[in-house]
Amino acid sequence: MRRLTEAGIRILDRNWRCRDGEIDIVASDGDALVVCEVKTRRAGAYEHPMAAVRTVKADRLRRLAGRWLERNGGPPPGGVRIDLVGVVVPDRGAPFVEHAKGVA
Repeated sequence: MRRLTEAGIRILDRNWRCRDGEIDIVASDGDALVVCEVKTRRAGAYEHPMAAVRTVKADRLRRLAGRWLERNGGPPPGGVRIDLVGVVVPDRGAPFVEHAKGVA
């Protein structure tokens, strides 16, 4: 989350849930709403976290964004963007964090 706030993104909600699922982070970046999926993987154990958002997951995130907007005042002037934060945890050393904007 620190990576997002350092980039000037304002966190609005964390682990927001409704009957359709969960959004890890809801944020604003200027006049855009950002729905952010966070994926963490151990180095070498599984696929890279940035490969984790496929069509089905992206569709669910869009649907969840719509639900969040219904409950929080409607769409912002800058639209909605889906971002992904991938965290790779090595056996030693600091985790590697990558933020990809507009992945879906």
